[in-house]
Order: sequence, then structure tokens, then C-alpha cells
Amino acid sequence: MCSPEPINCFPVLVNILSNTFLRLFNSTARLRVWSQLFYSADNAELKYYIFFGLFTYVLVLSAGLPPLFAMSNVEDYKVKSTSC
Repeated sequence: MCSPEPINCFPVLVNILSNTFLRLFNSTARLRVWSQLFYSADNAELKYYIFFGLFTYVLVLSAGLPPLFAMSNVEDYKVKSTSC
């Protein structure tokens, strides 16, 4: 039912289990699982926008994390906590 690759086997397993539970509860609905990406088009412009969108997100995230660690250290200094 699933190929030897574990990345393809998990969605198939989830599909089998979900459909089994749906049948147990007398539902007529069925779930389908596939392992292809939704934006699988070979559009270079789309890949360009996705890349730079994710790159911008990572930059904003990395700019916000160091102050979080610095504030944690300042709070530790104020309460005079030490690590063993």
C-alpha cells in the first residue's frame, strides 16, 4: 500500500486510519491524501516570491529573538539567580 520511503507511508497510514474511524461512525465522507505539493508548477516567478517571502519572515524572526534572550538575562540578573 505504501512505498518503502517513510515520507510517503505516513500520509497513507493517516488516510487509512481516518477513513476507518469515519466508517466506524457511519459517515459517508471519505478522506483522500496525496504527497504532491499544491504549488507544484514550474513557475520561476512563483518560486521567487515564495523564497523571498520566507526569507523575509526568517529575517524578522531572527531580529526579534536576541532581545528575548537579553531580557531573560536581565531578569535573571535582577533576581540574582545562578545556574549550577
